[in-house]
Amino acid sequence: QVQLVESGGGLRQAGGSLKLSCAASGAASGRTFSRYHMAWFRQAPGKEREFVAAITWSGGSTYYADSVKGRFTISRDSAKNTVSLQMNSLKPEDTAVYYCAADYSLVVVKSGPSYWGQGTQVTVSS
Repeated sequence: QVQLVESGGGLRQAGGSLKLSCAASGAASGRTFSRYHMAWFRQAPGKEREFVAAITWSGGSTYYADSVKGRFTISRDSAKNTVSLQMNSLKPEDTAVYYCAADYSLVVVKSGPSYWGQGTQVTVSS
């Protein structure tokens, strides 16, 4: 009942930058979207889906995987029901399908979120 749509994927050279966006709509009965914690995951071919970053519903706290910390920045605009992932200093290892995710639980949103977007492809050339 929560729809997430990612956009902004594309092809970049190593060292480049890219910003992903996720537009959300809807909410579970009795819940408000602004209260959902949001996260980004990614999955490369032949690899397991991995956590990338998360942000609390208030935007007051952020969390990052060690592999992207210092390079990626997650942010949200609760009024617009959007969450973004600014990716800088891209590496070929960042190549993957990136998924937006949401959950009412902070713990769960970083491991097994209830809602997922369709994904957007990010390719970083070597």
